[in-house]
Amino acid sequence: MDYNIFLDLAIIIFAAKLLGIGAKKIHIPQVVGEIVAGLLIGANVFGIVKPNDVITYLAEIGVIMIMFVAGLETDLKELKQSGISALLVASFGVLIPLVFGYLLYSCFYGFVPFGDKGFVKALFVGTIITATSVSITVEVLREIGKLKTKVGTVILSAAIIDDVIGIILLTFVCGMSGNSESARPLSVIIRTVLFFVFAVGVGFVIYKLFKYLDKKKPHRRRWPIFSLAVCLFLAYAAEKWFGVADITGAFLAGVIFCNIEDSDYIAKKIDINSYMFFSPVFFAGIGIRNKIVIDKNILLFSILFVIIAMACKIAGCGCMARLRKFNLRDSLRIGVGMMARGEVALIVTQKGVNTGILDAEFFTPVILLIVVSSVVTPILLKALYKGEII
Repeated sequence: MDYNIFLDLAIIIFAAKLLGIGAKKIHIPQVVGEIVAGLLIGANVFGIVKPNDVITYLAEIGVIMIMFVAGLETDLKELKQSGISALLVASFGVLIPLVFGYLLYSCFYGFVPFGDKGFVKALFVGTIITATSVSITVEVLREIGKLKTKVGTVILSAAIIDDVIGIILLTFVCGMSGNSESARPLSVIIRTVLFFVFAVGVGFVIYKLFKYLDKKKPHRRRWPIFSLAVCLFLAYAAEKWFGVADITGAFLAGVIFCNIEDSDYIAKKIDINSYMFFSPVFFAGIGIRNKIVIDKNILLFSILFVIIAMACKIAGCGCMARLRKFNLRDSLRIGVGMMARGEVALIVTQKGVNTGILDAEFFTPVILLIVVSSVVTPILLKALYKGEII
C-alpha cells in the first residue's frame, strides 16, 4: 500500500478548509476557496499533490453525498403549497438560461446539427447555467427580515423546483453523450422514464418502511447509515442499469427520506461526514485533476458567460413573476434572488468533464460566475429592498 495517500489527503483537507474559511471571510462561497486550494497544491501551481485513483473515487463519493443532502433538504410540502407561480418561475428560470447558454457556445464554437457531439456540448453549457444556489439569497433575506414574505417563499420554492428540473435535464443531456445507439433521444427518454419509475417504486417501499421504523425507534444512528446505503444503491442503479447520472440517483434517494420525521437528523449526520472529509476532497480535487489554461478566447467566453448567466435568470424568473401579477420591483427581486450560482453548477460541470462532454477549461467561466454572482446578488437584492429593510 502507498501510504503517501494519507499525506495527500491531509494536505487536501487542511488547504481546502483553510482557503474555504478565507473565502467565507470575504463573502465568497467556501467551495471557491476549496477549488483554489486544489489549484495551488495541484499541478497548476506547486504540484504537491498529484491526481490518483483514490482521490478520484473519494471525490465521486463526495459529490454523491452532496446531492443526497440536497435531496434530503427538499421540502415537498412547501412545493405543494407554493403553487403554480413557483413552478412557472423555476421553469422559465431554466428554459431561458438553457437556450442562451446553447447559443453562446454555438456562437463561439459553431452551430451544429441536432444530435451531433458539438450540439450536446452546447446544450450542456446551457445546462450548467440553469442551476440556482439560493444560500446567499436566503442569508440576505433573513438579515433584512424578508425571508417569510411572498417573494421569499416563491424564491425558495422555485429554487427547489429548479434543482429537480435541472437534474432531469442533466440526466437527459448526459444520456445523449453515450454511443450512437444509446444516445438517440427516444432511447434517452425511455431510459430516463424507466429509471424514474424504478426510483419511485423502490422509493415508495423504502419510504413506508423507514417511516414505520423511524416512528417506532426514532433518532437512532442506524437510520443515517441505512439511508446512505440506499443512496449508494440508487446511484449505482442509475449509472449501471439505466445509463443515468449517478448524482440523479443520489438526489432522488434524498427526496425519498426528506419527509420522514428524522430527515433533519439524517441530513445532519450525513453532512458532518461530507463537510469534514468528502466535500473538500471533491472541490479541491477539481483543482488538482484539471489543468486550467486561460487564453483570450476562453477569457472572452467567460466574461460573456457570466453576463448571460446572470441576466437570463433575472429575465426568465423576473418576467414570469411579472406575468403572475407580481409588481415590477417584486419581479426584479425574484429574478435577482435566483441569480446566484454555487456548488451545483460545479457538480454539473465536473460531470460533463468526467463523461467527456466538456473540456476542463470550462471550469474557468463557472468559477468566475460563482464568484461574481455571489458578490453581486446581495448588493442588488439589498438595493431593491432599500427603504423597506426592517
